[in-house]
Amino acid sequence: MYDYRQVEAVAAVVLEGSFEKAAARLHITQSAVSQRVKALEDSLGRMLVVRASPVRATDEGQRIVEHYLKVGQLEADLGASLVTDRPAAWTTLPVAINADSLATWFLDAVGPLLRRERVLLDIVTEDQEHTYRLLREGRVAACITTRADPVQGWRSLALGDMPSLCLATPEFAARWFSEGLTPAAVREAPAVLYNRKDSLHHRFLSDLFEEEVDFPAHYVPSSERFVDVLAGGFAYGIVPALQAERHLADGVLCDLAPGRAVSVHLYWHCWSLTTRFVEELTENVVSHARAVLGWRVPAR
Repeated sequence: MYDYRQVEAVAAVVLEGSFEKAAARLHITQSAVSQRVKALEDSLGRMLVVRASPVRATDEGQRIVEHYLKVGQLEADLGASLVTDRPAAWTTLPVAINADSLATWFLDAVGPLLRRERVLLDIVTEDQEHTYRLLREGRVAACITTRADPVQGWRSLALGDMPSLCLATPEFAARWFSEGLTPAAVREAPAVLYNRKDSLHHRFLSDLFEEEVDFPAHYVPSSERFVDVLAGGFAYGIVPALQAERHLADGVLCDLAPGRAVSVHLYWHCWSLTTRFVEELTENVVSHARAVLGWRVPAR
């Protein structure tokens, strides 16, 4: 039987990314956190965390964190099922969500669950091609990703296609793309990307021109401010169609390449172990996403 304080310390260090933040989370000293982690490593005879910045779990450490999160969910299920005069404790679900889904449909999907249950979401925002890493590291209980293949012990459920459009203000289009969206114009016109992991703009241009094209770019890591940069006439960029509808309808933005949407197929990954809150979260996310995104069986 493991010392659960030691298991909790390992999980806190990995989830928070540092011994200092783990100490604040557990309301103990940093030295106590370090001693508990070291004690569990010594008892198991293997390293559980890589002491870097941020701290990350080894393969064995990832399994410890995943175990800790699952036990927390099972305890929450048990607490909710017991008859008591005291209100049920809040349970926290760490999830990794891509910024575009968070800005468009995700909160609508989980709203009914949050209104009905004592559930707290701990959302980590990451590019849809990188949320999978957080899952493999044991830092989240579920994620939205472009990867179809599940981690061992997890489920993968298709959500649907999320199309995005290449947009700018009419004034920006007239200034930079008077002869259309050409490779020569793209090499000069300022684009905007979410961050340096954002590959969607590159993919759109490669599909359009059938070659790689270099371009100048702003980096704006906020879905809302990203659209503000476009609406301000400072750049052109790739925006989810769900987020673009209103701006296209009122004429603030225009489609630079009609009929040339670039899509990503999204998947929901979660534990195979069924707990009530994870099951309800999964049901809400999958059903809402499939309705909004236009789900179809993905080609294999």
